[in-house]
Amino acid sequence: MNPDFLRNLNRHIDISCVHSTHTLSDINDMISISKKYQFISVFAMPCYTPYLISQLKEEPLINVGGVVGFPTGCDTIASKAAQAKELVNMGCKELDMVMAYGLLKSKDYNYVSEDIKAVVSACNGHPVKVIIETSYLNDYEISKACELAIQGGASFVKSGTGWSPNPTTVHAIKIMKEAVGERALIKAAGGIRTLSAVKELAELGCERFGIGVASAVLIMNEAKGLNTFS
Repeated sequence: MNPDFLRNLNRHIDISCVHSTHTLSDINDMISISKKYQFISVFAMPCYTPYLISQLKEEPLINVGGVVGFPTGCDTIASKAAQAKELVNMGCKELDMVMAYGLLKSKDYNYVSEDIKAVVSACNGHPVKVIIETSYLNDYEISKACELAIQGGASFVKSGTGWSPNPTTVHAIKIMKEAVGERALIKAAGGIRTLSAVKELAELGCERFGIGVASAVLIMNEAKGLNTFS
């Protein structure tokens, strides 16, 4: 592993409060922690996004991200594109969209591809991460999802929303990396709670990690304790 990865670990972590039960108090905690650790991106559900942007406007190193079609991916193409445009106009710098993975499993690959293309187009050049929710897919579907994400113009392929009861696995990340190669980056998310898990997935080619606030703090503190974070 490149030593710079761990020295700059905070710049590889997106922290999030993206469950329906998260409150404004949770969002404020995330804001304080993001300022302390200077994580690369922060994400909340869309109703909190304007507030998040207003509270981080003096933090040039922290990107506010937005979620599209989250967490099911079942919104129409038009509604996803409209949501993406709204979030970009608010000031979001990155968008994480959920693939219509039910239609992927139904083999409606044209719909899935057009869905991604519409969101990418609406984002006006801002990076789009396509969430494929690997815990619900077989190996072939994971590989196919990655291919469709790349065809649609994704900058990243992301393993999960964090809403599935099953965590992201090493096996799934290996399949994603084999499918993606160097054509896009990989973001691992879902059940990542330790520094050892981050290191293992980074070795497999993950560039970014979606991690809940509490786990992100524990991981950063562990990295500091090992003198691997500058």
